[in-house]
Amino acid sequence: MRLLLTNIKQLCQTEATVNDAENTHRHELSLRQRSVNGKRMAVLPCIDNAWLLVENGLIHSFGEMAQLPETHADETIDATGRLVLPAWCDSHTHLVYAAPRDGEFTDRIKGVSYEEIAKKGGGILNSARMLNEMDEEELYRQSEQRLHQVMAQGTGAIEIKSGYGLCLEGELKMLRVIRKLKENNPLPIKATFLAAHAYPIEYKQNKEGYINLIIDKMLPVIANEGLADYMDVFCEEGFFGVPETERLLEAGWKYGLKPKIHANQLHYSGGVQAGVKCNALSVDHLEYVSVKEIDALKSGNTMPTLLPGAAFFLGMQYQPARMMIDAGLPVCLATDYNPGSCPSGNVPLLLAIACTQLKMTPEEAINAVTINGSVAMELDQVMGTIKRGKKANLIFTKKIPSLAFIPYDYGNNPVERMIFG
Repeated sequence: MRLLLTNIKQLCQTEATVNDAENTHRHELSLRQRSVNGKRMAVLPCIDNAWLLVENGLIHSFGEMAQLPETHADETIDATGRLVLPAWCDSHTHLVYAAPRDGEFTDRIKGVSYEEIAKKGGGILNSARMLNEMDEEELYRQSEQRLHQVMAQGTGAIEIKSGYGLCLEGELKMLRVIRKLKENNPLPIKATFLAAHAYPIEYKQNKEGYINLIIDKMLPVIANEGLADYMDVFCEEGFFGVPETERLLEAGWKYGLKPKIHANQLHYSGGVQAGVKCNALSVDHLEYVSVKEIDALKSGNTMPTLLPGAAFFLGMQYQPARMMIDAGLPVCLATDYNPGSCPSGNVPLLLAIACTQLKMTPEEAINAVTINGSVAMELDQVMGTIKRGKKANLIFTKKIPSLAFIPYDYGNNPVERMIFG
């Protein structure tokens, strides 16, 4: 099957094709070499008045309309007035959950903090209770509806975490739902094991017992069934401290699960430094970042991933994106789609928040959720840019005046259609 897009107003995030040998060894490059960082984040390569040919689900070739060669296509789409971009790569979500937590939303409006809600058995524990009561088929049905919604808003690759089970059967239920979503939908999905999301009520006075449960009981089963790509820990005051985080992630490494960390959302938790020490793929949230955290990130090979949608929804301080980019770091953006602190997987809205509140330019923000998002999921060999041989998971926008219009037109969906291979 060959699909030809012609008269594209602007083909965005293009990448020159390298030779096969260079491409084969790309995975051996450091994260800093594979991502876009520092001043380079302000540059988004584009081709005006372009064409793009898709063959058998992969990007075959592209260029300026003036140089369009004679070619056969089974279908041709005129993209006059539209932009074409690589699909968003959302590297941090909790999309599989049982029910919303709108009651807590009202509590926070009345002044109850996120931490206070958690201490009363709300928050993550509330989601865990509802998830463990829900049938797996119903959980899958609801989760797939959410997945299709974010796909319609431009998401073409996604990471989904467990962490609302907080027991062996509950975590397995979530991870099996994620696997089924992966099998039945046309986008890459990465699964992350996050039992270390909170301490269950029955282990509140026996935290060591819960850590042992994760290491001795959960990890072997999950690894044996091949249910997860990564392991995550909520490293935060009142949740899992640095020693517990490092111990859990080291145990995950033994089963081939690369680390990710929820770090520095509520305090200077030491999670960033722990992530770098454990060679985590990413450290996510980062509302609390100082020169110490930046120096740690510069010394390591870990992607800083910012989740400003959660800061927006919780009314918290935003991440210092400008300080991090100006220090030469790569920055990734992700939605943190979850029922409590960010009930939205809308990447165009995320881009608007990043531009208006984090003071990122549209080019920086789009780099953060395309190529850098793909690096944060180890998908950059197949996703994240318009490049020969990569998956043709593409955003085909409505007629819009410019790239900047995507975050400018906040709250609205710029996508006219999605192309999945």
